[in-house]
Amino acid sequence: MGTRLQLQTVLETILGSKNVYFQPPATIVMKYPCIVYSRSSMDTKFANNVPYSIKNRYQLTVIAKDPDSVIPGKVGALSMCVYDRHFTSDNLNHDIFNIYY
Repeated sequence: MGTRLQLQTVLETILGSKNVYFQPPATIVMKYPCIVYSRSSMDTKFANNVPYSIKNRYQLTVIAKDPDSVIPGKVGALSMCVYDRHFTSDNLNHDIFNIYY
């Protein structure tokens, strides 16, 4: 596991562009295809009531105009990544993933 900035770099590499947004404000104009992500929780392991391992979980949303985009498959192939759901909004396809990183 790594830092959020390392995850950012991995996602930019998969996407092939800088259109990767961490917790974007509502005022930002996104370019598609893109990946939007935010921290959603933490997984903490304890020993003797003391945390010894803490992993951040991020929710990733791949947004693309193309319903047959290969990007969701590449994101889904990442270690510790689980596909959650798909939906369409404003003629854009959204694929949601959860990843521990």
